Amino acid sequence: MRQANWDRVPIEIQSIDAPLSRAAIFLTLTVEAGDGPLAPVRDLLSGLDDLVKSVSFPHLDAKLSCVVAIGSDLWDRLSPRRRPKALAPFQPVIGNPHRAPATPGDLLFHIRAERQDLCFALETLILDRLRGAVAVADEVFGFRYYDARDLLGFIDGTANPTGDKLPASTLVGNEDRHFAGGSHVTVQKYLHDLGVWNAKSTEAQQAVIGRTKADNIELADAPADAQKSHKTLTTITDPDGTEHDILRDNMPFGRPGAGEFGTYFIGYSRDPAVTQKMLERMFIGDPPGLYDKILDASRAVTGARFFAPTAEMLAGVGSEK
Repeated sequence: MRQANWDRVPIEIQSIDAPLSRAAIFLTLTVEAGDGPLAPVRDLLSGLDDLVKSVSFPHLDAKLSCVVAIGSDLWDRLSPRRRPKALAPFQPVIGNPHRAPATPGDLLFHIRAERQDLCFALETLILDRLRGAVAVADEVFGFRYYDARDLLGFIDGTANPTGDKLPASTLVGNEDRHFAGGSHVTVQKYLHDLGVWNAKSTEAQQAVIGRTKADNIELADAPADAQKSHKTLTTITDPDGTEHDILRDNMPFGRPGAGEFGTYFIGYSRDPAVTQKMLERMFIGDPPGLYDKILDASRAVTGARFFAPTAEMLAGVGSEK
């Protein structure tokens, strides 16, 4: 009887389209040098589904899920004979006056649930399994804020693809058939200066974002050679009108006692060049010099790229030597 119940537990591994959750942990790790640390990493990758089940089974209504993604350097150490075609380190974007830095990262764990304690429990188990083999490069506890708003007060994720557009925008296809079904992941941590932001009028804030604050209505685009909004700069469209989407699962985070307020950006894409183009338009501007004015109040402090293989691929990456 217990076995039958266990078989009905959904395997929430590598489910990038898991619904927006109330809580999330974004954990970035670096793997120590040498071959020795690779053994516990391989063991974890091949057994991650069982680890998630062990935490989620008594609490299925909490919808615990985990996506693990692998950075370029670690991929070559784990699976040197075959790698995703577009996998590469994060490329920093140097604008004037703002920049998007590149920071270390070999493994990314995107843990989501309706309960923060389950995210915490899974993270603890992951780190216990990897003890001595990894170092924590970044750890962020995200939370849902009001009706899916960021700490700037605007609803986030409105432009996410839905329906058939979701897999078409986020999952690798026949262009890299050995890794079809996987997804390229870009992450950045932004810290907000709420004093600067809140000094702006609501109208000025709306002009920066490109949407109304109260009801999330999209505002008209600026002329081609004028200052564009965040919404417009992060919309990538080909000359023929084809729009290229990514899936964002951003989450607010913060420690008011430490004066820390931020947004953790995570973007899943079929083609990482789409996300890179968004960042170039934000930090350099379109036309150059007319950068995204949200950056005057939001500073990028991390930047890393990874590839999230399918659950079926994951064990293969972990077992190859």
